[in-house]
Amino acid sequence: MAKIKVTKVRSEINRTQSQKRTLEALGLRKMGQTVEHEDTPNILGMVNKVKHLVSVETV
Repeated sequence: MAKIKVTKVRSEINRTQSQKRTLEALGLRKMGQTVEHEDTPNILGMVNKVKHLVSVETV
């Protein structure tokens, strides 16, 4: 499977608790932090849930 880079570009302040937990589950804690994940359906679903807070690029 391919890998994707997920970068946190917006804050989770004033967001729902589930969106905050999704960011934490992706491993994103600080602004500008980037993590790499496999593009499994689980990860893509989490990214889709917080797509307005992150930027995604394929590796």
